[in-house]
Amino acid sequence: MDDSGTPKIPLVFFRTASGNEPVRDWLKGLDRDSRLEIGGDIQRVQYRWPVGMPLCRAIGGGLWEVRTSLPRGGIARVLICFHKETLYALHGFVKKTQKTPQDDLALARERMKEVQDE
Repeated sequence: MDDSGTPKIPLVFFRTASGNEPVRDWLKGLDRDSRLEIGGDIQRVQYRWPVGMPLCRAIGGGLWEVRTSLPRGGIARVLICFHKETLYALHGFVKKTQKTPQDDLALARERMKEVQDE
């Protein structure tokens, strides 16, 4: 719990059938400052769920995006879902266009379905 007594919602990194954690691997590939900024935003979501704009936005169908402005420029997104009292980090990427690419959304939705079917 934080100082206000608000419970922290657990966050789990999506794990593939082979045991890989793609979001964790993506984060490890970023510079330290970017990792810290994204991690701080994810932690704020854990303590304040459900969270609205500008930190978190519903994409639809149970999918949400955590929105992070990176210290060296650029915008990162971590796509998450809430299932059985847990947040799941499904997919992470640095946006290159204003609109979220359909491939990224499709991948996150596919992973969300796997989480829900477990």
